[in-house]
Amino acid sequence: MASELARAWVAGWVASRATAAPVEERWGLRIEVGHPKQVTRHVLFDTDGNTVRELAGTITAPTTWIKAFVEPGTIAPHLSPADWTEDIPGFLMAADLRPAAVETPDGYTLGTETTHGVTRVRILAPDGSLAARGQIAPTGATAVVDQVETDPAHQRRGLGTVVMRSLGNTALDQGAGTGILGATIEGRALYESLGWTVRAPLAGFVYRAAGA
Repeated sequence: MASELARAWVAGWVASRATAAPVEERWGLRIEVGHPKQVTRHVLFDTDGNTVRELAGTITAPTTWIKAFVEPGTIAPHLSPADWTEDIPGFLMAADLRPAAVETPDGYTLGTETTHGVTRVRILAPDGSLAARGQIAPTGATAVVDQVETDPAHQRRGLGTVVMRSLGNTALDQGAGTGILGATIEGRALYESLGWTVRAPLAGFVYRAAGA
């Protein structure tokens, strides 16, 4: 997995979430997120056991996250199970963006809004409720897709495909050629059906998760 792709994902994620710029650390990048469920995010490029233990030893704030482009089992042995909770497995995925036709199912309404370079797509159900959404942050040659979700009551109607294609077209219009995203197990199937490929596993751990 090329570090350039990982760095591009971080750059787009930061733009999408409107956080402070990432700070270079010896092990990777630190992002001050400032959210109650994620106060700080450490993105590791160096996953050597000694490095992981050293970093973990400096962390005292609850809801601090560690993300790394490895299988969870690579990181877990170096973290105290009493303090760290493993996130569900994820995947770093990428795709060459191509123009795509966008066809919204009958009765649904597609809307887009761009603020500070981040485009948000919303699909409303016939009753006006939010059925699906997603956003994308182009940062030059790459663009990061983020927060894609479909309400369970509206799944299996192709709304996720509509969101992804709309976001991809937006990124192309802004000059990006490569899309990047962090996928869940459930989301991976949708993205692969649209031509995205897994470039690396994505492990996540949170320190003293809220409510734990």
